[in-house]
Amino acid sequence: MEILLSLVETWTPFLATTLFFIFCYNIAKRLLERETKGKSNKALLKSIILFSILFIGIISVILVLPMTDTQRGQVTSLIGIVLSAVLGLSATTFIGNGLAGIALRMRNSFKPGDFIEVNGIFGRVTEQGLFTTEIQTIDSDLTTMPNLSLSSNPIKVTRSSGTCISVDVSLGYDVNRLKIEESLIKAAKSIQLKEPFVHILSLGDFSIVYRIHGLLEDVKSIVSARSKLTGAVIDELHAANIEIVSPSFMNQRQVGETVFISKKYRVKDKQILEENTPEQFLFDKAEEAESIEKRRALLADIEAKIENEKAQLKETKDVEEKAKIQKKLDTTVALREKLLTKIDERINKLESSD
Repeated sequence: MEILLSLVETWTPFLATTLFFIFCYNIAKRLLERETKGKSNKALLKSIILFSILFIGIISVILVLPMTDTQRGQVTSLIGIVLSAVLGLSATTFIGNGLAGIALRMRNSFKPGDFIEVNGIFGRVTEQGLFTTEIQTIDSDLTTMPNLSLSSNPIKVTRSSGTCISVDVSLGYDVNRLKIEESLIKAAKSIQLKEPFVHILSLGDFSIVYRIHGLLEDVKSIVSARSKLTGAVIDELHAANIEIVSPSFMNQRQVGETVFISKKYRVKDKQILEENTPEQFLFDKAEEAESIEKRRALLADIEAKIENEKAQLKETKDVEEKAKIQKKLDTTVALREKLLTKIDERINKLESSD
């Protein structure tokens, strides 16, 4: 019996501390989930708080293990050494990525659903975490990038209001510049690009390099639009009787007077060339992430409306007017709950698609 009581007395601090931190972690998790539900700007704070509780809990549990003062001092010294080593070795990775993640959120230069390009990697943002950012590339694969890399390298963010797309083409000196520019501008206009213009990039030994630019308003179709612009450039140049062949081939003319322009072709099966939008399946996860962000923005507006209606309810003294405001408030609250449910459903769908 004395042995049992001794064991209970010895292990009680350890068990009590363990249960206490498990309880604190679960309570904090529930409260934070309720507070951050549907709010992307508070998800990062939730991760930091839960990580801090877990870290402090593990250290506390280790320190209350039944051991002598000498052993406790040795364990404390060991923990200090390990923490120092971990902090020293991971300062540029683990902690650096965490600080970079916080900085990126504070800067708010991009969000899920945006097209970005970093270190030659182009795609749409699907997730923004504390340590990493996930990008869905044009081959529909998911690329996870450390936040430190994003923070320390230039990030090209495609504007949602529109972006310029371009195609380069090198043509010989024997074709008039104005004729080429006219054809290139026609190509851009044929695929509905706005404000097209031509740059002459360089004068080579055998050819001139032209670049046609145009404003694309629907940035979600940027991948297919670039392909369409290239095709339109080929069609318009050939329609204007302008060859697109290698400069050395054009100058040597080793094949006589043959003109290298493809003949007109009538498509038999038009369904083969029907316009499609590959972005729908290339960036499916990014589309879902963008949809969630839009709903979160709408949720913020609804919550502001709820606060406004609550303030009106307090200030109004007329009974009938108060009843009308209360009815509006109930409707708005119901709409918020419905929207929260939709956001949770889409988040679950997004997580299950990984």
